Amino acid sequence: MYDDEELSEIREAKESWEAETLDPTLDRHGERNERFATVSNREVDRLYTPEDVADLDYEEDLGFPGEPPYTRGVYPTMYRGRTWTMRQFAGFGTAEETNERFRYLIDEGQTGLSTAFDMPSLMGIDSDDKMSLGEVGKEGVAVDTLRDMEVLFDGIDLAEVSTSFTINPSAPVIYAMYVALADQRGIDREELRGTLQNDMLKEFIAQKEWVIPPEPSLDLVTDTIEFAVAETPKFKPISVSGYHIREAGSTAVQELAFTLADGFAYVEDCLDRGLDVDEFAPQLSFFFNSHNSLFEEVAKFRAARRIYARIMEEWYDAEAEASKQLKFHTQTAGQSLTAQQPLNNVARVTIQALAGVLGGTQSLHTNSFDEALALPSEQAVRVALRTQQIIAEESGAADIVDPLGGSFAVESLTDETEADAMAYIEEIKEIGDGSVRDGVLHGIEQGYFHREIQESAYEYQERVDEGEETVVGVNAYEIDEDTRPDLLKVDETTRERQLDRLESVKAERDDDAVDAALDDLRDAVEAGENAMPEIVAAVKAYATMGEIMEVFEAEHGTYRERIGVA
Repeated sequence: MYDDEELSEIREAKESWEAETLDPTLDRHGERNERFATVSNREVDRLYTPEDVADLDYEEDLGFPGEPPYTRGVYPTMYRGRTWTMRQFAGFGTAEETNERFRYLIDEGQTGLSTAFDMPSLMGIDSDDKMSLGEVGKEGVAVDTLRDMEVLFDGIDLAEVSTSFTINPSAPVIYAMYVALADQRGIDREELRGTLQNDMLKEFIAQKEWVIPPEPSLDLVTDTIEFAVAETPKFKPISVSGYHIREAGSTAVQELAFTLADGFAYVEDCLDRGLDVDEFAPQLSFFFNSHNSLFEEVAKFRAARRIYARIMEEWYDAEAEASKQLKFHTQTAGQSLTAQQPLNNVARVTIQALAGVLGGTQSLHTNSFDEALALPSEQAVRVALRTQQIIAEESGAADIVDPLGGSFAVESLTDETEADAMAYIEEIKEIGDGSVRDGVLHGIEQGYFHREIQESAYEYQERVDEGEETVVGVNAYEIDEDTRPDLLKVDETTRERQLDRLESVKAERDDDAVDAALDDLRDAVEAGENAMPEIVAAVKAYATMGEIMEVFEAEHGTYRERIGVA
């Protein structure tokens, strides 16, 4: 963007500024810190100039919004056309209570639903299982059968709303319930819109919610993708999730690299299944964390789009533009929220949300200020949603496409992030002898990802403990007064009410139809066929979550057995 003569002049001018203006100031006052770095401990320079982006090729590295390499956004007008989807995470207690929260959020202006499930549902067991004791409805909504799904979306038009489901090992069952509910209501499957998290690779890397081992888990994910391509083309069957990798303690670069590697692993598995890349790739979606270091996060999002576009074309022969456009949901950093002085979290979330917007996210969840203490209260949820609405309607941040594009600092950070992330991806590919999928699977078995993340998490905590990293209200600016807000408490009768419904469903259903559906599912799993049609059929017969997942456990064993965990 600058010729050698211009760069030489800028270099000389900078040297003159350092000698005549900067150095005397440093001699008199110094700076706040000897070293300045991001949350990920990436050192940042005092000043960035054209020299830092001397190798930047505008057309190849930046381009224009809506055109490759999509650094500046996947749509030409971005938020000038319409704002991102405001998708607040919600779910607690029984289906009735969560349905009430859904309706509240819609009335308050939310433009997409996002469903949180309780631990038994996440792990594919029923509410009446002995392992569910004390967990029913506590951190999300309890869903055992199609009956719960019917109540959960009572009065909500599935053809009009976009719904996200944050669930992984048992994601195919929840997806089947949503499809079955649409069939029941006479809604064309092709009209269903939403996203299923369904990212099992990141579970083995970071979040650690699993049932069956990695390889059959990957097969089941690919089953859902294949089914979605044929049956629900507007519904995204996977959200490849870096969020939990970051929450586990990774750096921004590790989050980006490991997430994209997981995404490419799914691409390779779909290709091996015989799917056409330009048929399934447009239905892939991603999910990133947005942390406190605003410019680092913006650079991460921009680098993500650029890497994805290039690799999808060069490694996987994608031709359709939609196959090369990385579209993603963002959630503000739960790990950054503090129980101390929780109202400080409003400021943190605002900065993190702004980073997501400036980085070009397609959908956004803003955490509530009380989430370090409990499930969010209605007041806290409203403030979180209003934060997005203020950014969209009052700040002007949504009025310019890629407003930080061309910033010497942001472009330099974007280049550095891209280079470092690609080094990780190439290393993972090497672990797999040329296959990213095999590299991810081997990396999981060898503990590669765990070691990388644990080391970063330890280094961060060490910086906090030593005061190198300031956390306002925790290791600086502390106060003694009680600043805890009023908290949401889950009704103690939740479990009883959920068990009553489950018992009622079991009493009313046709047991012969359930057994036949589960037998058909068992046959499909044993034959290595796509299991989704049989899961949908089993759900329609009101088979329970636990009954369906037990079929897969019987065939593949559990991952706990493999690694020797009771």
